Amino acid sequence: MTCSSPLVDAFDRRISYLRLSVTDRCDLRCTYCMPERMTFLPRKEVLSLEELHRLSLAFIACGVTKIRLTGGEPLVRRDMMDLVRALGRQLGSGLEELTLTTNGTRLAAFAGDLAAAGVRRVNVSLDTLDGELFCRLSRRDRLDDVLHGIAEAQAAGLKVKINTVALKGLNEGEIPRIMEWAHGRGHDMTLIEVMPLGEVDGERVDHYLPLPAVRDRLAERFTLTDLPDDTGGPARYVRVAETGGRLGLITPLTNNFCAGCNRIRVTATGQLFACLGGAEQVDLRSALRSDAPDARLADALDTAMRIKPERHHFRIAEGEAPAQPRHMSMTGG
Repeated sequence: MTCSSPLVDAFDRRISYLRLSVTDRCDLRCTYCMPERMTFLPRKEVLSLEELHRLSLAFIACGVTKIRLTGGEPLVRRDMMDLVRALGRQLGSGLEELTLTTNGTRLAAFAGDLAAAGVRRVNVSLDTLDGELFCRLSRRDRLDDVLHGIAEAQAAGLKVKINTVALKGLNEGEIPRIMEWAHGRGHDMTLIEVMPLGEVDGERVDHYLPLPAVRDRLAERFTLTDLPDDTGGPARYVRVAETGGRLGLITPLTNNFCAGCNRIRVTATGQLFACLGGAEQVDLRSALRSDAPDARLADALDTAMRIKPERHHFRIAEGEAPAQPRHMSMTGG
């Protein structure tokens, strides 16, 4: 596929970042993300690795310079590394960065191969360093595997960023410890407000922790200096003088961050969501599987640029339905 012009939405934002989900499946069951008895997609609905690769090449042709592979948990997909290696060969030929978000449970086994394929950094989800709480939050006893994966990733030369969902009454008292642990090992850390996507067991609002309040509490113990750093994402950054590390804050509920949005998300079934918090979507799978895939893809991407909203409208309140019925594991984390 050739592209006549870069992807630019109706608000003159150039889209250069694709978050591509390779599976909705996961080997954890984090309480704020999905129910214990999660219903996953039928495998026949999921794009093949060849289709994911072809789709990625189309986006690169249209000016996407960064691809993040997501899930679910991307490393649970069989032959996932074939896709990573294929995309790694595009680095320097339009693609500037290939990266991955993972829960870390399988990272130890894949860290060396990821680095060899051209991946230079990974985001690892880690909400606690306490084994008992990890079991409660993820419903699985895998903390040691995650910590081993982080260590192996660092040993392989990968830059690791720790992503932590701030949860009232669960890990809020542990946030300073996690930050000191991460910074002490040379890892950046980002705090994230819980996102109201998909039905879960219980009420997310019970554990919603506004990050401005977290920052205020951290400022009582640490010296925080605002940074102008812009990584193309929604995080706002501070430098922590006492640790020397960088802390990001992603605030989908307390502070809308959409003005500079440069990203789109594609699910493992080929549905392009123009906004994480919106219902606007375009079916790329049908375009890929049509008799004229290049022309249909070009039309679909044009449509996506027209329907991408200016901002999301996340809300969270007791008894209120999630902002969107789809789970984060389906959308792509």
